Amino acid sequence: MMIAAAILVVAAAVIFLPALLREPGLCLSDAETGRVFARLPLADGESFSVTFRHSVNKSDVTEIYERRGREIWLTGCVYYSFGAGVAEVLDPGWTLEKGENGEMILGNIETRMTDLTYIVGTVYDHILDIGGQRIILNELCGKNAKVHFSVK
Repeated sequence: MMIAAAILVVAAAVIFLPALLREPGLCLSDAETGRVFARLPLADGESFSVTFRHSVNKSDVTEIYERRGREIWLTGCVYYSFGAGVAEVLDPGWTLEKGENGEMILGNIETRMTDLTYIVGTVYDHILDIGGQRIILNELCGKNAKVHFSVK
């Protein structure tokens, strides 16, 4: 009986220990069903971004996030024209600089995202840049998918 219990403990450790020791990463899941689209490596302190074409002013917007523990923080945003849906007035502490190509670089946003969800575009796409990879979300998740981002 003791040998069987020992074998069971060793087998459980072999099966479950790698998952327990694995560094949490970015999880993309369906916001309605919970189905996981992807789990991507993202170390604490590393950044990722999502780029999309703004539906009103028709220019590209890149939102920049950082993983902090098990939380996601919005840290910056890059856009090319003012208009509905982009910041024209800065909150205290935010910075706004003009880039070499005319882009506006909004920084020091420091906003914790309690529910980061994108609805993948049908006309224009959403593109995730993470760890040197460029992932087209409508290919990964499908058009109109409600994609929830979390650290798991």
